Amino acid sequence: MEKVVIVTGANSGIGLALCERLLSEDGTLRLCLACRNMQRAQAARSALLTSHPDSLVDLLHLDVGSVKSVLTAAQEVKARYSRIDFLYLNAGIMPNPQVDIKAFFKGLFSRNMVNMFATGEGLLTQQDQINSDGLQEVFATNLFGHFLLIRELEPLLCLAGHSSRVVWTSSSNARRSAFSIEDMQHRNGTEPYSSSKYASDMLSVALNRHKNSQGLFSSVICPGLVMTNLTYGILPSFFWTLIMPIMWLVRIFTNTFTLTPYNGAEALHWLFLQSPESLDPRAKYHSLTSGLGTNYTHPRQMDIDEDMSEALYSKLVELETDIRGKLSEGNADKEACG
Repeated sequence: MEKVVIVTGANSGIGLALCERLLSEDGTLRLCLACRNMQRAQAARSALLTSHPDSLVDLLHLDVGSVKSVLTAAQEVKARYSRIDFLYLNAGIMPNPQVDIKAFFKGLFSRNMVNMFATGEGLLTQQDQINSDGLQEVFATNLFGHFLLIRELEPLLCLAGHSSRVVWTSSSNARRSAFSIEDMQHRNGTEPYSSSKYASDMLSVALNRHKNSQGLFSSVICPGLVMTNLTYGILPSFFWTLIMPIMWLVRIFTNTFTLTPYNGAEALHWLFLQSPESLDPRAKYHSLTSGLGTNYTHPRQMDIDEDMSEALYSKLVELETDIRGKLSEGNADKEACG
């Protein structure tokens, strides 16, 4: 029986590289590219079918930053498929990243250079905004939209006698210090990306606690430092041109500089080949590349507080209930006006 695999944010970067690797691994799977930009998604599908002409590649319009889009896409998925084997939650945003140039050049010539590039700690801030649902945009896109998608697709993920996998693309930028349970949307901070990624790490742990008994297993990966559109948005292109030779040189001494989307997708691909029962629910699986260019995956324990992860899960469920209630009221008002 063919495996059904859904990848959010699949039209470029790590998501597209993962799709290419999955089709090379198993040409019989049914792959669904869940993307916000359908023109780019169609181009990605065409590229995949050029190299894998006999593959089954579907498209799904999904903007994980919009509650209505998530709900509509979930209904379409349930109409198309009878089950889901893998749900790769890869879509994410880092809007308006700002770099402390002084800190950048200071770190560039210090012993902290590798950690600075690998995590962005002390270097990056972002300017977030409110979306049309009244949620912080980064929180909605990187975390809540994916959480809502999982909740909607539980009938296909939690089938009797069937194991399914949810895999989150996290980041080395996920830091506990950036997250507050009292401000889970990060309305009052300047590191919404770090906050949302740490929250996804915690949510994965909570999902395993709640859903393993129903056959749903969640994992988290870190792609390493990868040059994607998101990365190129952090600094002007001429900066990357100047420092790229340095980064290739540094990779001789550190395995976290994966640099290419193909390398960054290593852990995502590796998890596709593992049995869920063999995985550590508290580990983040890192894509790593040696100085000689060899790719491999290594698990590292996450700094997760069990009580906080449970509190986050409960608050997300409460937010989901609240938003569904508002949508129902809005629909009722429309019917009354009609």
